[in-house]
Amino acid sequence: MNVRTLCLSILYDGEASGYDIRRMCTEGNFAYFVEASYGSIYPALARLETDGLVTSRTEQQDGKPARKVYTITEAGRSAFAEELSAPLGPDMFRSPFLLFARFAHILPRDLVEARCAEFLKQTIAGREQLDKAPKEHNCSEADLWVVNYGRAVLEVAEKHLRAHMHELITMARAEPQKDAAE
Repeated sequence: MNVRTLCLSILYDGEASGYDIRRMCTEGNFAYFVEASYGSIYPALARLETDGLVTSRTEQQDGKPARKVYTITEAGRSAFAEELSAPLGPDMFRSPFLLFARFAHILPRDLVEARCAEFLKQTIAGREQLDKAPKEHNCSEADLWVVNYGRAVLEVAEKHLRAHMHELITMARAEPQKDAAE
């Protein structure tokens, strides 16, 4: 899935500005699908408009610069359905914590222990946020299915961390290495 498809998915539910799309990609219901920066959203919106898949209008705002609001067209709705019908690529999972874990053996034990505790806390917070989502947002059945999937993934991650983070901590060096210059 690419940024173009992500923009169409957000616009499928209603009109939005590029800023709104970015916010939904980082904080909203679409944060779980594809990472999208302003540098990728605005060119994608421009191409979608050129292709006739979205239209735009300029809205004046009090005390702020005007904003461009995008709306999906019928052709955009059809193109979105076609893109969703195409074979899916593999899920991409990238984790700074897993890179850290991969090299825990070269790091001081107290640092590894602290990072494990921080990551466990973040994982729990993410799951708790998803636990609240159905109550705080007007979730469709499809939204609820996605939220429940995310909750299940985070529950498994939490369980694994609780059961196995001691192994990672044990792999770490007992004491910080002395600088060779000392």
